[in-house]
Amino acid sequence: MTDVLTTKADLRALPRVPGRTVVVMTMGALHRGHVALIDRARQIAGPSGRVIVTVFVNPRQFGAGEDFAEYPRTLDEDVQAAASAGADVVWAPSTDEVYDTGATVAGITIEPGPLGADLEGASRPGHFAGMLTVVAKLLSITAADVALFGEKDYQQLTLIRAMVEALDFPVEVIGVPTVRDDDGLALSSRNRYLQATERALAARIPAATAAGVDSALQGADAVVGATIEVLDVPGIAIDYVAVRAPDLGPAPAAGDARLLVAVRIGATRLIDNVAVTLGLGP
Repeated sequence: MTDVLTTKADLRALPRVPGRTVVVMTMGALHRGHVALIDRARQIAGPSGRVIVTVFVNPRQFGAGEDFAEYPRTLDEDVQAAASAGADVVWAPSTDEVYDTGATVAGITIEPGPLGADLEGASRPGHFAGMLTVVAKLLSITAADVALFGEKDYQQLTLIRAMVEALDFPVEVIGVPTVRDDDGLALSSRNRYLQATERALAARIPAATAAGVDSALQGADAVVGATIEVLDVPGIAIDYVAVRAPDLGPAPAAGDARLLVAVRIGATRLIDNVAVTLGLGP
């Protein structure tokens, strides 16, 4: 049976388990990508460990004009999905439970550094400070030994790993491959915003990244060009297409790299990324 808890006190009152505690952090509206994370968490925790799924729509990572108020909230369905995937606990706190409003702590956040102002950070100022702050709090509150995050939010995963290393959190961070729909579109809670014609356009995103991967032997510029060529159609507004090193530093001339894409289709902003192996050209 899966326990549904809402306070820090209830979570901290849970009895210790002999195995590892594994946390999967979500903003709810669970889909097959989340289920894959919970499945993997269950495997890591084993029969003697504990899997905690957090469901919290974090206001601090939404900027002005973003979709915080409209973001889907489906707690009953989320609890069922998490339980079916093997979660022991669903923690669904209120905003006041997560954030102390006292004057001495209200302005304290995690500073993401230069990477926090790049790519997603350039388009969403303050997003990564809000994200890292809540992740740090949830790691502390859940006392997790292992935390799983999807690779779809690759910059988020990279920054979380950097924070854990920089601040000496005693937790192992594991990235889980992106789960995709039949046409290759990365699963996202925001996909439900798409109208039918917009959903068809969204299928160009995985087609574009595939074209970029196919051009990788010609180098990073060729990858970017091939990706933009597929995305540059009416109905898709390109935010960025970039090739970076796996740690999101500058792209190497050759070797392992990451292709990252962000577009807007209608009112919906979608991101994706894939690994690429760059060559030196003909």
